[in-house]
Formats: sequence, C-alpha cells, structure tokens
Amino acid sequence: MKYMLMMFGNAGEMMQSKSEEWIKEMIGFMIGLDDELRSNGEMVFNAGLADSTSAKLVHDDGLVTDGPFAETKESLIGFWVVDVESEARVTELATSIAKYSGVVEVRPLGEEPPEV
Repeated sequence: MKYMLMMFGNAGEMMQSKSEEWIKEMIGFMIGLDDELRSNGEMVFNAGLADSTSAKLVHDDGLVTDGPFAETKESLIGFWVVDVESEARVTELATSIAKYSGVVEVRPLGEEPPEV
C-alpha cells in the first residue's frame, strides 16, 4: 500500500535552535533512511522542500501572494511516498522520522477519482 509521510518544520528556526551535532545527526538519519527505503524497494519518491518563506499562494482569482501560509509557524518541509506491505511498517517509519520533527503526518494515497 502506498502512503505519503509528511515532515513539518521550520529550517531557519531549526538552524538557530538546534546544535550542529543534532543537525548532522538528523541529516545522517535522513540519508540512511532514504538508502534503506531504496534498497528495500519501498521508496516511490521523496523530496525536501525549500523553506516556507519562499512559498507563494495562488488564489482562484489569479492573485499570487507571498507565503508562508497564514497562522503557521511550521510547514511541510519534506516528504516521502513509500510503498510498504503494512500500516505497521509505515508507522515504524513515521516514528523514526518523528524523532527529528516531533510529528509526522501519514496519509494513504487516494485511489483514482471515479469516472463521471
């Protein structure tokens, strides 16, 4: 089953509030996790995102405004799309990532929309 794991945070704040050792440990963990998922055949796609200060909001009337999103201190900073055998496995992965982000959102990928 395919899931998206979403990691939230604020890169600028992290660089100011966390130790250099912690940041190096987190980066090493992420590299190792990516390698593990690829070697297990579980990785579908992953990416880190630029800091939310570079975000743009595009409104239905075509208006484009600067981000970040209203009322958020932390935003989506990276994600993985994985194809795993069980919910237990995706929970295991999310728990290991949450060590560095505090919380990880896990969401199954939706099915195709119905034909209309």
